[in-house]
Amino acid sequence: MCGIVGYVGSRKTAEVLMDGLKRLEYRGYDSAGIAVFHQGKIEIRRRVGKLTHLEELIKRETFDGVVGIGHTRWATHGRPSDENAHPHKAGRVVLIHNGIIENHLPLREALKRKGRTFTSETDTEIICHLIDEFLEEGCGPLEAVQTALEKVRGSYALGILFEGNEKSLIAARKESPLVIGLGEGEYFIASDIPPILPYTRDFIFMEDGELAYLSPEGIHLYDATGHEIFKEPKRINWSPLMAEKGGFKHFMLKEIFEQPRAVIDTIRGRLLEEKGDVLFEGIHLEASVLKTIRRICLIACGTSYHAALVGKFLIEGLCRIPVEADIGSEFRYRNPILGKDTLLIAISQSGETADTLAALREGKRQGAITLAICNVVESSLARESDHVIYTYAGPEIGVASTKTFVTQLVILFLIALRMGRELGVLSQQEGRRWIEELVKLPHLMEEMLKSSKQVFEIARKYLSARDFLYLGRGINYPIALEGALKLKEISYIHAEGYPAGEMKHGPIALIDREMPVVVLATRNDVYEKVLANIEEVKAREGKVIALVSESDRFHMKAVDDLLSIPDVDPFLAPILLTIPLQLMAYHIADLKGTDVDQPRNLAKSVTVE
Repeated sequence: MCGIVGYVGSRKTAEVLMDGLKRLEYRGYDSAGIAVFHQGKIEIRRRVGKLTHLEELIKRETFDGVVGIGHTRWATHGRPSDENAHPHKAGRVVLIHNGIIENHLPLREALKRKGRTFTSETDTEIICHLIDEFLEEGCGPLEAVQTALEKVRGSYALGILFEGNEKSLIAARKESPLVIGLGEGEYFIASDIPPILPYTRDFIFMEDGELAYLSPEGIHLYDATGHEIFKEPKRINWSPLMAEKGGFKHFMLKEIFEQPRAVIDTIRGRLLEEKGDVLFEGIHLEASVLKTIRRICLIACGTSYHAALVGKFLIEGLCRIPVEADIGSEFRYRNPILGKDTLLIAISQSGETADTLAALREGKRQGAITLAICNVVESSLARESDHVIYTYAGPEIGVASTKTFVTQLVILFLIALRMGRELGVLSQQEGRRWIEELVKLPHLMEEMLKSSKQVFEIARKYLSARDFLYLGRGINYPIALEGALKLKEISYIHAEGYPAGEMKHGPIALIDREMPVVVLATRNDVYEKVLANIEEVKAREGKVIALVSESDRFHMKAVDDLLSIPDVDPFLAPILLTIPLQLMAYHIADLKGTDVDQPRNLAKSVTVE
C-alpha cells in the first residue's frame, strides 16, 4: 500500500526521493510528500493526488541537505488531503509511516491531556508526538524512538528525521516491510526494493522490532532489546520489473502469496478481542438502526459476486437476517423492491464497477441504507455510499482478482460478526470464539501456500484438458464458481462451477475419463452428500481432484488427486479453499504460456455497462 523512501548521502536528496517514489507508484497511493534538510531545518512538502502535483510544487526549489525521507500514502486513518499526507511533524520530529497503530485513540487522548495539538486525522502523527515527548524529557533520538515504540500497539515501518541532527536518519520496523540499501558512501531505506535498485544491489532486510541509525559514517542496527547487531548484506540481481514483482514471475503469483498479509492488514485494528466484537471506524449501524432492517441485499459483479454469495451464508448464519445476493448488471433491471428497511451492501474491488454503481444508485433512490465494500479509497462507490468499509488488500496489478477476493470474504465475516453481536444473536463468548478462529487464518493461509509445488504437479497432469467441472455445496459452492472463473480467465480453458447436488440435473452427462472434476469436500453439514457426488463421478470414470479437510485426507483413496486444508470452521473454510484453486489456475495458465497478468479481452475495472 503506502511507499517509503529515505536517503543519506551526497546526491541531490530531493531528486533521489522523487525518483524512488515514482518507482513505487505501482503500489497505489492518494497523496505524496517529502522532507529534506535545508540550511539546518527540515523542509516538508506534500500534496494530495499524483506525484506530478508534488513535482510541480518543488520544481523551482533546491535543498542543500544530505538526508531526506519520502512517502506515498494510501489512506487508512483520515481522508486523502494535504494535511493527512506524510511526512508529519511534531516538535523536532518528522516522520513517515506505513502500517496501522491499533491503540491510536487512547494515545491521542493521553497526548491531548498533556497539551499536545494535532493537525491531521492520522494515527501516524501520534508517533511524532510520542517521540517528541521523550526528547523533551532528555532522551537522545535513538532512545526516544525506542521508548515511544514501546507504547505503540500495531504495525509500522518508519523513517524518522530530527531537527538538530541533519546528517542522520532512524528507521524502525514491525510487521511492515522495510529494507536498507548500501551504496558507495550513501545509504537508503525503502518499503520495497524497486525504488533503490538503480543505486545499489546490496540490501539488509530489517526484521520485526529492529531499529537502524543511518548517517554518512555508516549504519548501526539494533534488535528488539536495544542491543547492536550485525547483519550480512544480501546481493539482489533483479531487473527493475522483477523487483516490482518481488522476484515472482507474475504479479498474480505475488498477490496470491501476499494474501496472509492482506488479511492481517484487513483485520488489524478492527477486532475487539475481549468484547468478542468488531470496530469499524466511521460506521454507525447501532442496534436501533439494525433492528429496523428486514433484509440485506448484496450487490456485486464477477469475483465480487462470488464473495457476495459467501456473504449470504455468513450473515444469515450469524445474524439470522434474510439476505439476497444479486448480480449488479441484473439487479436494477428486475425492478427490485427496496426501502428504508433494506441494507444494500455493494462490493467492488475498484469501487468504479459501472453495474454495481448503478445498483447502488437505484438502492439510494428507493431509500435503502447503503454500505460499500471496496479496496480503493475515495472511489466512486465509497463516495456515494452512506457507509464504506475498506479492504486493505493493497494495490492489485493482476487483472484476475486474488487478494481482494479473500479480503472481501474477511470483511463480510466481520460485518456478520458485528451485526450478530449488536443484535444480540451472538453472545460475547461466541464472539470471542469467532475472533480466535479468525486470527488463526493468516498462519493457516501461509501453510496452504506451501502446497504450491503439489498444485503445480496436478496442474501439469491436467494441462491438456479441454473442460473442467468444479463442484461444491453450501458455503463452498461460491468457491467452486470462483475456482472455475479463475481457470477460465487466465488459461482460456472452459470451466463450470456447479452446486454438487445439481450435478445429476445435467452436468453428469459431460463426465467421462477426459473430464477433470474439482470437488470441494471439506467437513460441513453436507459432507456425506458431497462424498456421494464423488462416487457418482468415479462411476463414470471422471478424474476427481478433491479438496478435503486435513483430518480426512487418509480416507480419500478413491480420488485421483488430493489437496488438503487445515481443519477450520465451515464458515472460514472458503478462505482456505480459495488458495489452491488460485494456484491451480495460475500454474495451468503459466504452463500454457498465456498472459497471466493481463488475460485477453479483460480489464481490471469494468467501468462501462
